[in-house]
Amino acid sequence: MIQIDKQLIRDLYDKAVVNPRLRQNMDLRNSPDDGGQRMLNALMPGTVVPIHRHPHSNETVICLSGKLVEVIYEEDDIAKDFPMGMDAQDVPSGKRFMESARYMLDPSLGNFGCVVPAGAWHTVEVIEPSVIFEAKDGKYGKDGSETLADYDNKAKATSTTPFINSLGDLKKNIEYIIGMERQSGNIDTPTPQDIARILNVSVEEVEQCMKEMSL
Repeated sequence: MIQIDKQLIRDLYDKAVVNPRLRQNMDLRNSPDDGGQRMLNALMPGTVVPIHRHPHSNETVICLSGKLVEVIYEEDDIAKDFPMGMDAQDVPSGKRFMESARYMLDPSLGNFGCVVPAGAWHTVEVIEPSVIFEAKDGKYGKDGSETLADYDNKAKATSTTPFINSLGDLKKNIEYIIGMERQSGNIDTPTPQDIARILNVSVEEVEQCMKEMSL
């Protein structure tokens, strides 16, 4: 039997704080062949959990200790002159992912958890060291779960819609690509060569724009 007590929580915190990802999970399944997923997850402030979704299952999240925010996004079409903002953008697929809800999980206030609907894009923002219990249906690695970066890469591979790259539009697209990379946890700015390949424009045009943008 596994006893979930203060000592176990402390042990998870100790492992999370030295983990380069600033988080540590504990698998609660019977075996890797289980048809569902159950775990404890210790998360430290500063950990980056990429925006992701589980298409075929709700996800139950119970906060055992600490404080964090569950952030939900909705998918919407991007208008021709879509506005700039803090939204997660996926330019190739013509979609915009708008933050639609925030749920504070804090057991000291009686806010113990939430159920994330199947297919909802979501992430967490960790306010203070936290341990959560997570459960969802589907075998790990075969449940269709995907990050926004995975979705974006598939959209890039299948997209046949050309970009409209006037000077203003090119700057917007560069900003959105950089934003997408940072949303996926990559803090390095994409190279002009990478951006030029994605946008199907010349490297010189991208270099000039990035210079004007002080990138």
